[in-house]
Amino acid sequence: MTKKNIWILTEERSKNEVLETILNKFVSDRKYTAFIDNLRILPILEDDKFTFTYKLIGFECNKVNEIFIKTVSGNSSFVDFLIFYQNKEPKLTDTPIYAIEETKTDDKESRNTGVYQRCSKFVFINSYYPNVAKIMLYSLRIEQKKNPTDTYIFGTKLLLTLGVEILGKELDAEIFKPFTSINEIIKEKDAMRKAPKGNVPILLYKFSNKIEVSGRLYKSGGLSHDPNIGALSIISAVLRKFGWKKKIVITKHGLEQKNIGKSNKFIQIAKVLNIDLQDLKMPKASLNSDYWKYETEGEKLGTIFIHLVVESFTTGYSIFENHAGSEKSYFITKEGEPIVLKKYSNRAEYKAGDKSKIVHIPDLILIDFDRTEIINIEGKKYQFRKKGIEELNNYDYIEENYIHKYYPKFSITRTVVLYGSDNDEIIEIEIGFLLNKNGGLILGIKAPDLFKDAIKNLLDFWN
Repeated sequence: MTKKNIWILTEERSKNEVLETILNKFVSDRKYTAFIDNLRILPILEDDKFTFTYKLIGFECNKVNEIFIKTVSGNSSFVDFLIFYQNKEPKLTDTPIYAIEETKTDDKESRNTGVYQRCSKFVFINSYYPNVAKIMLYSLRIEQKKNPTDTYIFGTKLLLTLGVEILGKELDAEIFKPFTSINEIIKEKDAMRKAPKGNVPILLYKFSNKIEVSGRLYKSGGLSHDPNIGALSIISAVLRKFGWKKKIVITKHGLEQKNIGKSNKFIQIAKVLNIDLQDLKMPKASLNSDYWKYETEGEKLGTIFIHLVVESFTTGYSIFENHAGSEKSYFITKEGEPIVLKKYSNRAEYKAGDKSKIVHIPDLILIDFDRTEIINIEGKKYQFRKKGIEELNNYDYIEENYIHKYYPKFSITRTVVLYGSDNDEIIEIEIGFLLNKNGGLILGIKAPDLFKDAIKNLLDFWN
């Protein structure tokens, strides 16, 4: 068999432990032999410019030539990773071997976010790649909940029924089995503990000509209740999988006609699955013809680049990341303990209308142990650099309540990392690094020394 390349397309910053899990899955499914040791992600340079492709090293298999990683953006509800096994760079018309959604959230932290919030992605991708192997990957940093909640059990059984494989969690095979019928789904949902008074429970009612599913979709002025969007999407998808061809009607949704638009992801899923919203007229929605595209504009091209270069070419590393459009990580203490950062300095006052109580969080926090320095990074597109400089002033709370607390002897630097433009120089001293759209690597006048080390070592490696 001829060697092929593995292509990993993602919106996320690729983490070594996740990549190792993916590669082990690839090898195990095909019964290949491979060795994995000290994975590193290297930006590929040509003429000292970034090609917007990364290469993964540290994996040896006689069936794999190279492993490449590219940053993409989904046009709607996109999974975290699409994996292709082929020689040439993937095109939209190529079929991936895996569609993988990765989460660090267990139902120990959140019953709904741990399972339901991701479900709509697997429903959505069926319209583009119906035969792709679908995987929910848990990369947990906290101990798994010993006794799973009813919500998690029900949601996971729906995923299993839809053909989604669960990786990264230990599941009791006697509990976590795919559903075998619509009636079983209705019976199990009805037996679950009811929602608190005032909440709308998700319940199913089967009639001769329709199935009604109650569930609130209204939130923050529109159709944006993500956990329920996921729950109602996958329930409907499983009903269709079991051959239900009659009406599916969502009731008690809380929406008005003005709240629904044809570009909303639930409305697009509703179009595919032929779902109705009670008392509302469904807009003429259609799916985007393209499921994904290569990212060429987003600010995260710059922050992900500096993140990966620092971790591959220096002794520095990230203690927090929130790259645009990516999952927010934990804050890691000096002892290695993962901590969830607060969203509000005072939640009650924020909910009462005081928006100053929101906690402003950097896009990336890097640590330079050699210099006892913490670097707080705001990522922006080049045209919004002045806004990025202004936002550097918002980090007092995070520094006083987390960085000074857990890294008391470290100095703190605030800087901006940019992506975009044709410029090959930076004049603002607050900007530490610019990755321009031609792949140019431009250090700022007062760039952190960690940045300078990373770029120098990267250039030395390719030269």
